[in-house]
Amino acid sequence: MKKRTDRKIAIAGTAAAAVLLPAVMVGLAQAGVGVPEERSEARGGAEPVPSFGPPTKAPGTSPKLPKVPPGTKPFRTGDRAPGPDDPDTNPGGRGTRVGAPGGARPGTYAKAADGAAISSVKKSGVRQFDVTIASPALGAKVKTRVLVPKGWSAGASRSWPVVYAYHGGNNDFGSWTRDSDIEKTAGAYDVMVVMPEGGSRGSYTNWWNDGKGGIPAWETFHIDEVIPLMERNFHAGSMRAAIGLSSGGQGAITYAERHPGLFRYAASYSGPLNITAPGMPTILTSMNREAGTAIWGDPITARANWRAHDAAAMVDRLKGTGVYVSSGNGQPGPFDDPDTVPWHAGRIGEQLAGVMTANFVEAARRAGVPVTANLYGPGMHNWKYWRRELDRSWPALAAAIGARRS
Repeated sequence: MKKRTDRKIAIAGTAAAAVLLPAVMVGLAQAGVGVPEERSEARGGAEPVPSFGPPTKAPGTSPKLPKVPPGTKPFRTGDRAPGPDDPDTNPGGRGTRVGAPGGARPGTYAKAADGAAISSVKKSGVRQFDVTIASPALGAKVKTRVLVPKGWSAGASRSWPVVYAYHGGNNDFGSWTRDSDIEKTAGAYDVMVVMPEGGSRGSYTNWWNDGKGGIPAWETFHIDEVIPLMERNFHAGSMRAAIGLSSGGQGAITYAERHPGLFRYAASYSGPLNITAPGMPTILTSMNREAGTAIWGDPITARANWRAHDAAAMVDRLKGTGVYVSSGNGQPGPFDDPDTVPWHAGRIGEQLAGVMTANFVEAARRAGVPVTANLYGPGMHNWKYWRRELDRSWPALAAAIGARRS
């Protein structure tokens, strides 16, 4: 086994962000600063989208990002094809606003404030339920899987600590129970686990849609619909943690930052935690293909929106929240084929995640935010590492939300 590095970072500092004048930005873009050689597929034959993220290291020391061959999906965490009603792949409904889809059972379950409602509940395991939610934020019915602890009942008079677990790209709400051992890990504790749908793109944001907002609004769904529906109908408590892998890791950390105090602990496993790092906007808009800049907007004209969803740029908001982040560096590790080619999506994805996670850790050090980081070196973008990281982070997470062994 390669030597792992666990370190507690709690060094006071001041995070500084560089603000560039438009003329300087254009000049840098024309000079090719922060622009990978690949063209952005999202912009057709236009020049690559420049990026001007906040420097997290001294100028000239940023690692070189890998080239991402066209069609590569570096942050893929599964092979789940999007359904016909997937809000991420429905351009006809993008940017619109509609009410909750019909079919909710009036009077059976309490609704969220915006009218989101539970339309069905199906028992899918010994202590597992699949909950269908009619969501105004998404304009669709999507599922959330819930693991309940021993002793839970619909008529209980108490609530339970809860972990909200977010999946990665090209996957769905069933990913955590299908691909990890979370049922066994959580089953030993007095805790509930909620695993909501996050879309095939795994963006964990309210899409920009040329400034119009509207569907899909994933952050609204996860924060303003799923959480109150779980608390009003499933006895989920206010002692909350958020975890996620790949893009779900970005969701866990940025949700904790954008909603201070909502989560007592947040963990990211191989998450893209610095989306405005030099070169990253080009890679991300290219990866998103037909969605293009619809998710966060144009990296220049909507730069403020990109920064408002960049975990490294908002790290000072995590003061008072327990944080665990981990990532490999993309080189084949102990769970990988040592002969994996350099252009393999799993190698590229983890190299990108590794750079961004390291930037996040450095930003946390500067801001004086305590972070437990496991930058374990060789390792690719796959579940073999995330299962291990879940187990490593779980004891501190459980302690933070008061989840006891059952």
